[in-house]
This record gives sequence, structure tokens and C-alpha cells, in this order.
Amino acid sequence: MSYGNFAVAQSGGPTAAINATLCGVIEGAFLKGRKIYGGINGILGVINDNFTDLNVTFSNLDNMQLLKNTPSAYLGSCRYKLPPVESNPEIYENIFANFEKRNITMFIYIGGNDSMDTVTKLSAYAKEHNKNVCVVGVPKTIDNDLMGTDHTPGFGSAAKFVATTVSEIARDCAVYADKSITIVEIMGRNAGWLTAASVLARSKTSSAPHLIYLPERPLSAEKLISDVENCPARNMVIAVSEGIKTPDGNYFSNMECLAGHDEFGHAQLSGSARVVENILKEHFGRKTRSIELNVLQRCGSHFASLCDLNESVKIGKAGAISASEGKSGIVMGFERSNTKYYSTKIIENEVCDVANLEKTVPDKFISPCGKDVTEEFIKYCKPLIMGEPIITTKDGIPKHIALKIKK
Repeated sequence: MSYGNFAVAQSGGPTAAINATLCGVIEGAFLKGRKIYGGINGILGVINDNFTDLNVTFSNLDNMQLLKNTPSAYLGSCRYKLPPVESNPEIYENIFANFEKRNITMFIYIGGNDSMDTVTKLSAYAKEHNKNVCVVGVPKTIDNDLMGTDHTPGFGSAAKFVATTVSEIARDCAVYADKSITIVEIMGRNAGWLTAASVLARSKTSSAPHLIYLPERPLSAEKLISDVENCPARNMVIAVSEGIKTPDGNYFSNMECLAGHDEFGHAQLSGSARVVENILKEHFGRKTRSIELNVLQRCGSHFASLCDLNESVKIGKAGAISASEGKSGIVMGFERSNTKYYSTKIIENEVCDVANLEKTVPDKFISPCGKDVTEEFIKYCKPLIMGEPIITTKDGIPKHIALKIKK
């Protein structure tokens, strides 16, 4: 058992549910009767000894409820890759000195694939150097591409936003008699989970999106044109992942549209929908436009998934409890029960089996034609978007809680 204080930090892209996970971690700390500190801007806050005391603010239950329903990262975030300990041991010595200063023996890091790299390195250092700190990862990413879990906190709310938005776009397009094509670009570099979720927009009154293209299947200009030619819809809506690729493995957005790379070496993509737009406009000569959802899909909390928020709180709380039990070098996850009705249990994975890996959409979820998803995917995804939280508003706008940063 670990008897010191907690610290928690958030990393990577913000979501509608990452603060719900933070809420769960805080609940877990309070349950164990421990103090909890928040690292400002992820691991950078830990390195720079920039912590905030979370105890007073969140002993107020109203603030906890606001936190659960506030999008983005309350503590701030970062995309910082810890160097190997061999090349910079001082940074690790500094991190654990800052932990020791506040008697922090449990550190919870909320994030995605790359954040688990940080958990791996810190937990390994603590073990090798006999540091009394348990390091636990809690998953977060709208991309749903983390290994070791049925799905990730944040994905359900983003999927709900995408499906709702595509449904509304389809309604807008359907009012005109002239033929049109609208391409919607959705986040997903190498994993098309979020783009696949656009299928949930379909209803008895709309078959949009009519085509769905994921990074897991190559797409040529010839196939794209053929698919559009064979689609009977008058006002077509096409969902494409930002990371769709050509048959030779290049990003569809082509090298000229790349916007650089992040700290982990991942391509920053932009423009796949625009490339599709230009191809179809030139070939068909009909009204064609592209829409990039961009960051809107990450933090659309005004129509979040209650299932997602509730699960996010639970997994954050479970992560804190696991750390208090002396467990380290693990990352929490969801395991779906094999029953008629949707339910999950929280599991623990060795972080080395999760970090720096990527879970792509499996073949069983992609139609053989490569332009749609299967009914099995719909059954998988639909429970994750269910329910709506009660949103507190002020002057007609959702009310949020924000950390006051000292200047």
C-alpha cells in the first residue's frame, strides 16, 4: 500500500471527457483520505515543479460536477516526449525530487498512446532507482486507438458529436434540387474509428454518409470516382479520415498538404477532404465542397455522451485506487462483457503492452468494398454514445470551470 499524496496530470489532445477522468482521480484520492496535486501542462508541470493544490476547490461538490461536464483539460496539457534516461538523467532526478518535496507517492497520468510512453519511463526509473512512487496511466483519446482497452474515454462523446454533425450537414445538403457532393474530414491519422462513427448519422430519413473512407483501406482517385458514379444519392455526403492513404502508402492529402510533425514524429495532417473535393469537382463538374471538423470534434461537450462521462469518472477513480494499492507501471482499460446488454469492467494492463502502439479498426468492422463499415461496428459503437448529461448553463451558454493560473 502507498500512503503518501497523489499527483495527477493531463496530456495530449483535449477531449469532452478528460476532465471527467480527472474528477474520478480526485474522487479516488479523497476516498483514500489523501491530498492531491495537479501538474500544470502535463509532465512539464512536474518537471518545472508547477503544481496546484486540488483539495480545496474540489471538496465543493458543485465544482466536481462542473469539472465532470467541462471540456478540454482543466490542468492544461502538453505534447512533450521524455528523453531516454541515459541521455538526460537529470530530468528524472528533478521529477522525483519534486515528488519527494510534496510527499507524492502516487502519480496518475491521463493521456493517449504517447502519454503511456511517459508512464513507462517513469515507472521503470522508479523501480530501478528504488523510488517510492507508483505511476499509473489512465487512457484518453478521441481516436480510440489505444491498445489494451475495448474503447477509450473521450471517444464516445467525440463519436456522438461526429454523428450528430454529419446528420445535420446531411439535412442542410438535402434542401437543394441540384446535385451536390459534400466531403466531411474527420480526425484519425492511422486509425479510422472516429470516421467510422459517422455511420451512426444514418436514419430512416437519411442514408448519409453515403461513403465512408478509413485510413485502414487504400483509396485511389479511380476508386473514389467509381464509387461516386455508382452512388444513387442526389446530395452526397462522404466521410473521410484525415489520414486516408493512396495505394502506395502516401497520405491522400499528399506531401504538399502536410503541416509538419509533432514531438513524437507524427505527421500533422490537413487537407484530405480538400484533395477529394478537387478530384470530384474536376471529374463531375457538380457543386462540391469540403468541411473539416478539426478541433470541434474534440471538445463538443454540449452534446456529450453520458455513458462516456460516467465511464471516464469510473476509470479515473479505479486508476487512483490501483496506485494506492501499490501498483505501478500499469494502464487502466475497459473490458466489454459478452452479454446481450452493454456493460464493462475495468482492467489493468502492463503499460509496456500499450505504450507507443496503435489499435486500428479491424477487418470485421470494415465492409469488403472498403467504402463503408459493417453492422458489427454499429453494434460496437452505438452503446458508447448513449445518454446526455444535464448541462448547467449561465446566460444560455454551458457553464464551465477553469483553473486560475498564477502569473
